[in-house]
Amino acid sequence: MRTMSDTIARLAAFRGRQIGPFPGSTSPDRLSTLSDFGSNPGGLKSRFYLPANLAKGAPLVVVLHGCTQSAAGYDYHAGWSQLADHAGFALLYPEQHHGNNPNLCFNWFRPGDTRRDAGEPLSIRQMIEAMVVAHGLDRDRIFVTGLSAGGAMASVMLATYPEVFAGGAVIAGLAYGCATSVPEAFDCMRGQGAASDEELWALLRNASRHPGPWPRVTIWQGSADHTVAPSNAEDIAAQWRSVHQLGEMPTRSEVLGARTKRIWCNEAGEAVIELNAVAAMGHGTPLGGDLGSAGPYMLDVGISSTREIAQFWGISEAREGGALASAVPAVVQDNRAALPPLAARTPEMSKAEPEAYASGARWKSPASHASSVKKIIEDALRAAGLMR
Repeated sequence: MRTMSDTIARLAAFRGRQIGPFPGSTSPDRLSTLSDFGSNPGGLKSRFYLPANLAKGAPLVVVLHGCTQSAAGYDYHAGWSQLADHAGFALLYPEQHHGNNPNLCFNWFRPGDTRRDAGEPLSIRQMIEAMVVAHGLDRDRIFVTGLSAGGAMASVMLATYPEVFAGGAVIAGLAYGCATSVPEAFDCMRGQGAASDEELWALLRNASRHPGPWPRVTIWQGSADHTVAPSNAEDIAAQWRSVHQLGEMPTRSEVLGARTKRIWCNEAGEAVIELNAVAAMGHGTPLGGDLGSAGPYMLDVGISSTREIAQFWGISEAREGGALASAVPAVVQDNRAALPPLAARTPEMSKAEPEAYASGARWKSPASHASSVKKIIEDALRAAGLMR
């Protein structure tokens, strides 16, 4: 988005004038504040949402806002908490503040904030661990999504902690490792100086020692995006095809109105990469139907990316009715008539689960955290190497 470019320029010029908050910040705030989640080396804030009567073992979705946006504003416009109420999953919203970045962008281009066990990625990882321990969430169903700078940080999280996530969704974002400086960030956003598939693969593989399995990833991009060039979506797809050992040719392609969707499946027939290109859409999150509300960089194009991302991950029932339900896709290529459901993901866990997770300890509100619960969380973070 324009403010994303402005932020990098301002950082380069060492200017610190703050930009006003995202208009959605005045919208109803459904989120609670998460505190005492670890050492927080990235200095981030943390918000969360739990539907009423959330079942133990529920999924967790981590949502990363874009520049100038707030956690509450993004939630209101994207409709994630609305969907969470219907489908029964928890939400975690890491939130940037002006002290870290004048335009509230996650620092996806700064080396200290793109490495495993450092900076903003470690802060987010600590938040995730605290949520899982406190609310008894399912470690095998943790997902991350983000828009723009948040999408770029979602790429960072998927690359640096692939064992944590079952899936991700990058909206108008960037491939992991494409920039390590301000000039490189500009080039990456503009689609200049693109890396080869081999270089993209090396960047992702060197981000962690994880041997697999790898998260499944859905990518969303507007064809008329003049802030983050559409070629970046192709780079993200290429990066994840490499670790999934898939070829350039998609398993199948579909045209659904203004959207073209390409899907890559693994040998078991599971859809593991999906690239959605929306014709004539600018920079922002695609919205549609009765979920969410349009606003700056939150674009009503008749497609609810929130709902479809959750469906791709397998944590939301398919929507009945609506514009998309009546659309008839034109199948360009289809090598498999029907895709089986995603097999249960059982990644190798290197750390034992704490007793608190097994017992399903819960926070009722940030103000009512018992000291024993805080100690359990801190012990769990230390056991996982996320806090000293």
